[in-house]
Amino acid sequence: METHQVHPELLKQRVRVLVVGCGGNGSAIAAGLAYLHQALLAYGHPEGLHVTLLDPDVISPTNCVRQPFSQSEIGLYKSVVLANRLNMFWGLDWQGVPERLDPKRRFDGVDLVIGCVDTRKARASIAKCAEDWSEVDYWLDLGNNSDSGQFLLGEPLNRRNRRHRLRLRTVAELFPEVIQADSDDSSLPSCSAAEALDRQEPFVNPTLANHALALLARLFRYGRVSYHGAFVNLSSIGGVQALRVDPRCWQRLRKKSRQTFKQAHGKDESNGTTTAER
Repeated sequence: METHQVHPELLKQRVRVLVVGCGGNGSAIAAGLAYLHQALLAYGHPEGLHVTLLDPDVISPTNCVRQPFSQSEIGLYKSVVLANRLNMFWGLDWQGVPERLDPKRRFDGVDLVIGCVDTRKARASIAKCAEDWSEVDYWLDLGNNSDSGQFLLGEPLNRRNRRHRLRLRTVAELFPEVIQADSDDSSLPSCSAAEALDRQEPFVNPTLANHALALLARLFRYGRVSYHGAFVNLSSIGGVQALRVDPRCWQRLRKKSRQTFKQAHGKDESNGTTTAER
């Protein structure tokens, strides 16, 4: 069985994490990263994590139904609220930045970017920032539909990650349709709490986030993993299908993804990678 070895420098220094998107998945990831930070320190990591939360959105009444925000926080920036909350509780120095990701800038000073976005355009921006001259080590992407989703850890092709047989393929490489911005569904935003719950089960976000965080925990604790993502389905017990570190599997996925996208002519049936988190 093939395995992926963690980039060794990340075991010797503070791991700089950028979370893009603070909606359903992003807020769940942010909360879990604080526990991961504490676990890394307990395992003997020298400095743990430093997290920056990036999201330009403000909290709306609908967000208070299935995201960890209260009525008293309506109108405040999601990223700032989450960062302040975690800093006060855990004594951290994490940052909340109420801005949109600029696709014209590369990721500088970022080791791990975690994408928790709900449009193909936003994923395309992450892909562009993480590739070419960037030095980001990993891109962890999360996406979901109403009761299913997936998470995938990849190594973008850039100055740090060269072409290699076992380089972890990113979500944009295995499922190219997720960065086809012209296929975005503009009807996704919901106008009521009931409508939001119809489009997304209440616990799909924390379930997906916990699985993704467990992958990171294993990577940093043991230094290697034999899988780098999974497909999660809440409609069935044991509905988790791991994505192994396997070049043959990657080839099959890319071929199937291309065929599906061509047949759909841009319609949204991309393994749950378009979400309704707004």
